Amino acid sequence: MSQSKTDKDQKITSWVDPQDKSGEFKRQNSQFRNFISKKPGSEFPAEKDRYHLYVSYACPWAHRTLIARNLKGLEDIIPFTSVHWHMQEKGWRFATSDEQLPGKNVTPDPLHKGFTHLREIYFKVNPDYSGRFLVPTLYDKKAEKIVSNESSEIIRMFYTEFDDLLPEEYKKVDLLPDKLKSDIEGSNNWTYNDINNGVYKSGFATTQEAYEKAVTTLFKSLDRAEDHLASSPGPFYYGSQITEADIRLYTTIIRFDAVYVQHFKCNIRDIRSGYPALHKWVRNLYWTIPAFRETTSFEHIKKHYTKSHKQINPLSITPLGPIPDILPLDQDVPAAAAAIRTTNQ
Repeated sequence: MSQSKTDKDQKITSWVDPQDKSGEFKRQNSQFRNFISKKPGSEFPAEKDRYHLYVSYACPWAHRTLIARNLKGLEDIIPFTSVHWHMQEKGWRFATSDEQLPGKNVTPDPLHKGFTHLREIYFKVNPDYSGRFLVPTLYDKKAEKIVSNESSEIIRMFYTEFDDLLPEEYKKVDLLPDKLKSDIEGSNNWTYNDINNGVYKSGFATTQEAYEKAVTTLFKSLDRAEDHLASSPGPFYYGSQITEADIRLYTTIIRFDAVYVQHFKCNIRDIRSGYPALHKWVRNLYWTIPAFRETTSFEHIKKHYTKSHKQINPLSITPLGPIPDILPLDQDVPAAAAAIRTTNQ
């Protein structure tokens, strides 16, 4: 998220309105909610190389779109650019040509020469825009319009609307199968409110009461996800098939030990020692499915949170741990390994 044009006097890192005595973080809604469609006559038709995706490797919401794009084989159909990990007064900025950052396509804006910040695209589309400058942003190069900046809707466009342009191996990838749709949408509701957004509610809370309310809700829902995975045949959230549920939960869990435990004070337990089923699930996705591993950059993740959120970490010191960022697939922390052995006996 970032700053709106009509709110320039408030720092973009003032995540909670100072006038809100509840101290609770309240996420605003995305304002661009158009949809790419393969139906004839669509305002935004499914065409190769018509759209450009702007993301941040640091952002869990943008991360969803990168994973879905790769799983559906859309790399040659929808190019992307990642912004720099550092969010400052003007929001997300593009990397300069002399900066060498990890990850593919962390470059200056390839479409708008001279643009230094994502916000400039928003004001080019609408000079009176007063919302947030978000990643992901899905941009229509032909119409010079923003299609959407709502990640949950962008990934669903990717699931189906470009299928006529794809080879059979990717066309048949079904991330929202009809037989699981109601279950997935049910889990999406509490996963988003309590876990995906729950870490932000915990970290950006400005009162003790708001923090404790958010963090206890977060861990109750982590317990719920753990119980589900512990009783599931696996290896994915709903069994043998990767679905939207895996994408939406992964982008929070992969960041949990690296930043949320210390930076957002989500430290009742960590994933690697406190949630064996979640730990096994997230490592399986990272180490065995390239779409997850290749779109995960711990450098972007750790530096963004710790150096952009000045109200939480005013000196911008980035902790070195945990080491490693993610454990190998066949390795657990000693205490967790002992507990697993005891359980299995």
